[in-house]
Amino acid sequence: MIGPRVIPVLQIDEGGWLVKTRQYRSPRYLGDPINAVKIFNEKQVDELVVVDIAASRSLSDPAYDILADIASEAFMPVAYGGGLRTVDQARRVVGLGIEKVIVNSALFAAPASVESMAAELGSQSVVASIDFRRRHDGTLVAVAASGGRDENEQVDDLARRAVELGVGEIIVSAIDREGVRNGYDLEALRLVAGSVRVPVIALGGASDVDDFVAALGAGASAVAAGSQFVFYGRRDAVLITYPQPEVIVSLGSIDKH
Repeated sequence: MIGPRVIPVLQIDEGGWLVKTRQYRSPRYLGDPINAVKIFNEKQVDELVVVDIAASRSLSDPAYDILADIASEAFMPVAYGGGLRTVDQARRVVGLGIEKVIVNSALFAAPASVESMAAELGSQSVVASIDFRRRHDGTLVAVAASGGRDENEQVDDLARRAVELGVGEIIVSAIDREGVRNGYDLEALRLVAGSVRVPVIALGGASDVDDFVAALGAGASAVAAGSQFVFYGRRDAVLITYPQPEVIVSLGSIDKH
């Protein structure tokens, strides 16, 4: 039996340094992302996501030189997100050896570019990242620019629109849970997974394997996490970790409901 995809998410900030945020704020410096990639190589991680939060905020060009270093060092497929809004940018990122591009703000500001990315690179290479915030009335509203801008669109509507544009996967990320480690937003996962026929990846809130189990049971095809794989213990000591292979395999028996 092969287990589901369990994906570490690394954030890089200005200068290309590895950081970790909490609700996409107050980035904490963690060191050199290449060192983290090397450790994940040793732990036989199957897939990695790299997000440039500086590029996401400012919609600046990706840090191509840093991405080239990461791509050349990583033994696993890498997906990149951060500021992507043109086909030329996506083409250049993939040319560096990055397997997938992740779009967020472009879903709102440049949907035609997302459609062109999917047409040129293939749907399997374009991922929509749907970040959302839960309002007081319970509605799940999409946000962009690393949580800096609310959009007037609900997550399930955006998910369907993203698939119509040609994306092959959707990351569902709860802004309010990012870095907090209080569990995924299972309602949002059920809503999006029930709205589209592409794989849905849970992100935002994972604290342990039980959260993976809950997300997979809610309809996620894969699970992703940041803090869980870079921090350890109650004092959040910096430690790159990843579940043992037998733990991941055991997740393959989860019943979805």
